[in-house]
Amino acid sequence: MSDIASGHPHGRAASETGADPDGMRPDEPLDEALDDVPAAGEPTLLTVPAGQRADRLDKVLAALLTEHSRSRLQGWIEDGHVRVNGAPARIRTLVGPADRIEVRAQPSPESLAFAPEPIAFTVVADSADWIVVDKPAGLVTHPGAGNWHGTLLNGLLHRYPELARVARAGIVHRLDKDTSGLMVVARNETAQTHLVRQLQARTVGREYLALVHGRFANACGTVDRPLGRDARVPVRMSVDRPIAPKPAVTHYRTDRQGDVAGEGLHAAAAPVTQVICRLETGRTHQIRVHMASLGHPLLGDILYGGRALAGAVRQMLHARALRFDDPAGSAPLSFESSVPDDMLAVQEAIRWNS
Repeated sequence: MSDIASGHPHGRAASETGADPDGMRPDEPLDEALDDVPAAGEPTLLTVPAGQRADRLDKVLAALLTEHSRSRLQGWIEDGHVRVNGAPARIRTLVGPADRIEVRAQPSPESLAFAPEPIAFTVVADSADWIVVDKPAGLVTHPGAGNWHGTLLNGLLHRYPELARVARAGIVHRLDKDTSGLMVVARNETAQTHLVRQLQARTVGREYLALVHGRFANACGTVDRPLGRDARVPVRMSVDRPIAPKPAVTHYRTDRQGDVAGEGLHAAAAPVTQVICRLETGRTHQIRVHMASLGHPLLGDILYGGRALAGAVRQMLHARALRFDDPAGSAPLSFESSVPDDMLAVQEAIRWNS
């Protein structure tokens, strides 16, 4: 989870070049407002100038419409929104001087992403200033490349239409797609500013329950290792020579230990530990990377070396407790979330030590 600076409500998530596999960067600030993109309507009519060398349609269009990327133009051609001399065209259609090109510009996916949609999620509590959400695993928090629709943000706009007037529909921090649990959303700009400042001051309490591989040498500890993009695998974060590292601090304590029975007749049992993690900072994949850096990746977290033991089909991480000061009066508020059914089933498949 992380702080997100305020901005235009139609912010844009980072591109998937170097983004995480959830289709977004859960703990980093969003980009600024979207560029204005013309809606579909009257076509743009172009005539290939005399000085233009005959070439493929997409290349010629890229030279004539420099405000649009070539990949976007190719998409318009493939979808039938570009005609040459009145006829349907293909990307490799050869065009030259005096040819007439008709282009119907289409809205970009990101410009349509902030639309209300009926999305299933639980509201734990709300007030005039905030909403506490229990996000299910599998739900992306915010639209981004590969996930322009069906996100928590779309669901918030559907259930609370007034959030259209608040930057990023009031979202001030995030959870990974496959992490479940509690989030707070601001219902107005004043509350959003208050909550963001609490996150920046590290006074928001965020507690997670994680199931990890192995046994810990110490019952508790702190991981204080800056996080950044992995220099070799762009979808991963890393503490080993990361790109543009940021401070990251995770406090942890072991809760209980157990074993998962081996699958073969003589296979050894796999040790498992239930860990309580408390975030001091909120960086992309912070708990996942910090636990893996200790040699204890999360069960089901294939990206960071975890295995699908005991039926775990996602990273076994749940945001179970959330504490913040009420923006209306600064009174402390606390919320808790029960472990979801899929994680409970994994817990029940583990033979815990008494």
